[in-house]
Amino acid sequence: MAGQRLLIRGGRVLDPSTRRDEIADVLVEGGRIAALGPNLPADGAAVVDAAGCWVAPGFVDLHVHLREPGQEYKEDIASGGRCAVAGGFTAVVCMANTQPVNDDPSVTEYILDRARQESPARVYPVGAATRGLAGEVMTEMVALVDAGCVALSDDGKTIMDSGVMRRVLEYSQLARVPIITHAEDRTLVREGVVNEGPVSTRLGLPGNPATAEVVHVARDIMLAELTGAHLHVGHVSTAGAIDWIRAARERGVHVTAEVTPHHLALTDEATLGYDTNTKMAPPLRSQSDVDACRAGLADGTIDAIATDHAPHAVHEKDVEFTAAPPGVIGLETAVPVTLDLVRKQELTPLEWVRRLSTNPARIIHRPGGSLEVGAPADVVVIDPERRWIYDPAKGWSKSRNSPWAGQEMIGRPIATVVGGALVYDVERGVLLP
Repeated sequence: MAGQRLLIRGGRVLDPSTRRDEIADVLVEGGRIAALGPNLPADGAAVVDAAGCWVAPGFVDLHVHLREPGQEYKEDIASGGRCAVAGGFTAVVCMANTQPVNDDPSVTEYILDRARQESPARVYPVGAATRGLAGEVMTEMVALVDAGCVALSDDGKTIMDSGVMRRVLEYSQLARVPIITHAEDRTLVREGVVNEGPVSTRLGLPGNPATAEVVHVARDIMLAELTGAHLHVGHVSTAGAIDWIRAARERGVHVTAEVTPHHLALTDEATLGYDTNTKMAPPLRSQSDVDACRAGLADGTIDAIATDHAPHAVHEKDVEFTAAPPGVIGLETAVPVTLDLVRKQELTPLEWVRRLSTNPARIIHRPGGSLEVGAPADVVVIDPERRWIYDPAKGWSKSRNSPWAGQEMIGRPIATVVGGALVYDVERGVLLP
């Protein structure tokens, strides 16, 4: 990213890495944070007026699907990067379930090359844990990490063979990266498409029981404890799984976790209209599960908010519920949806930023999540009170599959800076590349 001289003036600076929460100016120069403090002189710098806004380290999304290579009609690295910066994310971690699968360093290198050329956001690839996501033969983990992968995962699929999962966790320690688990026991899920319970009965649709997630999280935690590896639980959605994660952390197991905005905000009752834009994997759960997710995020059991941005074309979603692919887009709506936690005083603004920025950066061992002098100038400016109507057709994604289409949102990023360059302005749109 080509840096420029910027002065972000008069905002509420929220930096969890230093616990800074104060009104200040932020000077960006040479791609890094150059100074913080009151009334900094502009001296010819471009000025971003942040009065009444929050200024935070750029958000890092641990879980997105950019669909490139292979399914560029849904999304590609360029459009996904534009979505990211419009949503306040300066970096995204993209899953390996592309076509071909990112199970070879050549695919990793292709993704990184495309990102350098076309994405305004930083792109960190995830390598497959097993070849072809088949759950059978491990990939060359060290080679994938040497090529640029920041984690390994068969997300979208489940490693059902416990022996394979044990070996994956053991060998991941040589690569020194986390294993991200997609925790669904497929023998319990079977053909389930909505949360098993009263709602699935009313809909007459096959249910996906919460136990399918809990059983798998329990197994993977026990294997992480056995091996000493770093396990990261993707898109946790159930109270039972959160209980297992909390107990494991108390025992000192190296386990981290993320939760999506939709699992924090929506229950399975959102599916009662058979809207396929409410179909995701794992499915929307009960109110008690949503409450547990919010409580787990607040008490630190869950480390991060991650969108699981999963674009699908209109024709793929415009079918009967059982036939539609699971997944929703979420990069541009994560800020307003999760700000509800701040408005309801379940998270302070500083802790909200920590879960979107500082914690995710630390989980993948990458720079970011800090506004300290000398840190990379990845910054987001947010107006927490800005009201706007979300229209996916006017967004930056190629896809439209959002459960929040047409709804009024409160809170929006108004500017995003990556590597010192202003890449997004709410009035002018995406500015780079």
